[in-house]
Amino acid sequence: MTAINAPRDKYNSVWLIFFILGLGTLLPWNFFMTATMYFTSRLKDVPTVHSSNQTANVTAGDSRNVLESKFNNVMTLCAMVPLLIFTCLNSFIHQRIPQKLRISGSLTVILVVFLVTAVVVKVELAPLPFFVLTMVKIVCINSFGAILQSSLFGLAGILPASYTTPIMSGQGLAGTFAAFSMICALASGSELQDSAFGYFITACIVILLAIMSYLILPKMEFFQYYMESSRSAPSADEENKMDLLKKEREAEKRPVVNLMEDETKPTSSVFNIFKQIWVMALSVCFIFTVTIGVFPAVTVDVKSTVAGESAWEKYFIPVSCFLLFNVMDWAGRSLTAICMWPGKDSIWLPILVGLRVVFIPLFMLCNVQPRVISQTVWFSHDAWYIIFMIFFAFSNGYLASLCMCFGPKKVSQHEAETAGAIMAFFLSLGLALGAAVSFGFRAAI
Repeated sequence: MTAINAPRDKYNSVWLIFFILGLGTLLPWNFFMTATMYFTSRLKDVPTVHSSNQTANVTAGDSRNVLESKFNNVMTLCAMVPLLIFTCLNSFIHQRIPQKLRISGSLTVILVVFLVTAVVVKVELAPLPFFVLTMVKIVCINSFGAILQSSLFGLAGILPASYTTPIMSGQGLAGTFAAFSMICALASGSELQDSAFGYFITACIVILLAIMSYLILPKMEFFQYYMESSRSAPSADEENKMDLLKKEREAEKRPVVNLMEDETKPTSSVFNIFKQIWVMALSVCFIFTVTIGVFPAVTVDVKSTVAGESAWEKYFIPVSCFLLFNVMDWAGRSLTAICMWPGKDSIWLPILVGLRVVFIPLFMLCNVQPRVISQTVWFSHDAWYIIFMIFFAFSNGYLASLCMCFGPKKVSQHEAETAGAIMAFFLSLGLALGAAVSFGFRAAI
């Protein structure tokens, strides 16, 4: 009904703004992960202990090794737990906190965190304070990033289904850009500190661009139309329905009561909305549980079988794992802009999602090294790994984007924002579950 009278999205400007906002949600965190080598290198800088007591030096060395070895595990914990908690909170409180405050406020906090991170690159800190400060920043980034991502998907849920695609596509490009930057830094041989400073400054520029884009968004006629429709359309529909059912029995005052009931209708319970979208919600959760379960915990330990000291051995994981995954994931997310098969009510969508579980044993049977429990390698050649990665990454991006597009479209228009927030929560739940089971998958090899 709304699409008939809707104005055109001139120059696809609203689509482009959502793409930039999608890029802004994940590019900062992707750059943060890409700079892991920089963070661990800072943890090696243990101050020299001027003492003839050898025990003091050993203790310092042990402290450094503990911080360095536990960095990735603690980073994952500090990222996924706040992401899950704050995405869940946003599903319930988004109706009480203005959308503008949630989105612009989150972007501003993330910008400040990255400015601080860029400054700290040039400041000398002892390993322990640096470790603690880094984890605090990771908690902040993922807490406000969860609110930002959830609010953004909720906002896109009000617009036509195709407007979730630019968010997913922007997030896919974020990973591709970060992986490409990592390869360029590796090829240039630049210092870790210089590369990290460049990552963080680039992230600040992207966040600033996202803030400016969001400030322009309310001025777009296309966006204004759907925001107005989301507020007014449900009341009219419900009013007509109630009038037809109760007109014969009730007095003339009854339509006023109906109108008041309609005002409360937009605050539909989260559980009732979940009952309408549970297939899409569980599907997107399962997609990311499978993906994060093996990527990168298992896939990063696959070794090339190319003999000799060729450059391919050096670039095998950066190219075949990180860059290839992000490029194909981005391609899958972007394809939903022109093709949305299977449909939102098709049984094939959950079937295809379920079939992705086959990638777990396929990657575990590649040349993952070291192997402790199982010594069986069925797919030792590099080509097998690359083929699996192509289908694995493309299916992740395409099916996840479909689920995120269809979820808000299975409910009434006034429930679409809440449905989008619920879908974002289950996406985050999938990430957290994937991170948890990844330890088991790697330990089983």
